Amino acid sequence: QVQLVESGGGLVQAGGSLRLSCAASGRTLSRYGMAWFRQAPWKEREFVAAIRWSGASTYYADSVKGRFTISRDNDKNTVYLQMNSLKPEDTAVYYCAATGGNYLRTNDYESWGQGTQVTVSS
Repeated sequence: QVQLVESGGGLVQAGGSLRLSCAASGRTLSRYGMAWFRQAPWKEREFVAAIRWSGASTYYADSVKGRFTISRDNDKNTVYLQMNSLKPEDTAVYYCAATGGNYLRTNDYESWGQGTQVTVSS
């Protein structure tokens, strides 16, 4: 499995921006579909965004479409989540995950990071 470490979380005011990073070790990320998920207090973990191993295709949850952008740099073994126009309801722990299978199959992600907290104040 690939080891994943997220960074870039923090406290931001509504309307602000944050950029999350997910650095991988152990295996090259270019073999994996990658995704971001999030979990708010007292809620189920939910899918946020995913990107194909090549970076050529992406997929977003409706709640973040047009505000968040997922990208990857396989040379740096890193995946990013640019979050703009943040809302209080975006407050959650954000996790990156990797899959050796189809990046669109959100139940098939098998490697997970420890998460990074994002808090959006109103």
